[in-house]
Amino acid sequence: MDSHEHKRVLDPERDTAALKALTHPLRIQLLGLLRQHGPATASELAARTGESSASTSYHLRVLAKYAFIAEAEHRDGRERRWRALHTLTSWSNESMEATEAGRAFVGLARRRQIEHLERSLARYEADLAAGRLGQEWVEPSGITDLMPRLTAASLTELFDTVAGKLEELTARDADDPRAEHVVFVAAGLPLAAPEHAAPEHADREPEGHEPEGHEAEDRHLADPDPADPAPANRETAGRDAEDRAVTAHDAEDLNP
Repeated sequence: MDSHEHKRVLDPERDTAALKALTHPLRIQLLGLLRQHGPATASELAARTGESSASTSYHLRVLAKYAFIAEAEHRDGRERRWRALHTLTSWSNESMEATEAGRAFVGLARRRQIEHLERSLARYEADLAAGRLGQEWVEPSGITDLMPRLTAASLTELFDTVAGKLEELTARDADDPRAEHVVFVAAGLPLAAPEHAAPEHADREPEGHEPEGHEAEDRHLADPDPADPAPANRETAGRDAEDRAVTAHDAEDLNP
């Protein structure tokens, strides 16, 4: 395991058991909740997830065994409290693709991020309708799907550029009372041309809607639902290493 103060970098060769531990959906959810909301007990997490205290207690001990979480300072001596050891989980896509456990984990993590996005959309719409968000958020919010033609190097550069700008803006707005948590999910998935079509005539998905006032929508996570995990955060190889959440950033990650 390669660790930084805020990041857990998983290696599929060395961290096989840890990867298998994180493929359990409830463990991803519990880790995301601890990352987003801070230390909690098994009972508190059981109330958030709808699981039994016995179940959350067991899965928390598994996460602790593989150094994703640790005991936190107790408010009282009656029940153990847990805290996340890192704010995001990261990995190299290339390394993960080389092992069965790695492929299984990445596939699950990505699907959890999609589920997180769906819940986030529902939460956003409800918050807007109820007046919990001001009208200033209407114009900049939205989802864009585009189909640019890029090389692998250009896609890497795109992710690097977005990550750098996001870090800059997050630091700038850290103490601004107008700021809210924003669910920000980035995806770059190359699609091979259909075998029956020449590359220049390959079928393409229609280029998606760009919200008015945007040139394009940006594409890691917040807290769409109090019980929603931050999805697994990801920084691909060439950037540091793929988190909700587990963003939020849970990401979420993350946002395991």
